[in-house]
Amino acid sequence: MTTLPPDRRSGVPAPVVRRRGRIGRFLRTVALVLVVGCVVTVAGMSLEFVRFAVSVAESVAPADPKADAIVALTGGRDRVQGAVDLLEAGRGRRLLISGVHPSTRAEDIVRATVSDRRMFGCCVDLGHAAETTVGNAREAAEWARRRGFTSVIVVTSAYHMPRSLLELGRAAPDLQLVPYPVTRPDLHLDRWFLHPSAVKLLLSEYLKYMGARLGLAGLHPQATAIAGMAPVTAIR
Repeated sequence: MTTLPPDRRSGVPAPVVRRRGRIGRFLRTVALVLVVGCVVTVAGMSLEFVRFAVSVAESVAPADPKADAIVALTGGRDRVQGAVDLLEAGRGRRLLISGVHPSTRAEDIVRATVSDRRMFGCCVDLGHAAETTVGNAREAAEWARRRGFTSVIVVTSAYHMPRSLLELGRAAPDLQLVPYPVTRPDLHLDRWFLHPSAVKLLLSEYLKYMGARLGLAGLHPQATAIAGMAPVTAIR
């Protein structure tokens, strides 16, 4: 019987040493591939985030928007005021304010905006059911379908617009969407890279947008939106 000579340094047979060497090289290669993959992924996501942030910063509301109706996604007075201004200017025949808090009345919105009470009485609907952007999209899609509208002006914050258009496009593929982004100077979105708060806001929204692209936002079903929709009446 032939005995294999041991490795002189370790005393371990040479074939065992060679096998261990191959395993070690394989593991180092796998580790290197994983590290490179992580670096490439992070770099790619960083580049996509910068593109997202720049597109938001450069977004401008159209000068002459026109559609059958207007949809405002709540989340700030500027959004509602922008939508009300469009309705008063005749840019759409009717306005849906989606995602209104259940305790908020039409009178509260009239007081919080510069608007005509009579306009709220004839041409504004409040949607109380939506609690998320997915809910806003479903609420708006059902409202437009019931009203027979084929095009709507979408009014929301500039940073929220990409995700809103994505969800609305899914909820109502045949509905023509006219984006009308509104901006707040205090958010500093035009020079976001100089303001940590703006970077944080945009990064948070970018992650939500990516989640929406992957369909993760739809994992939490909303109640039927139309059940919480109410026409604004009895404002005097």
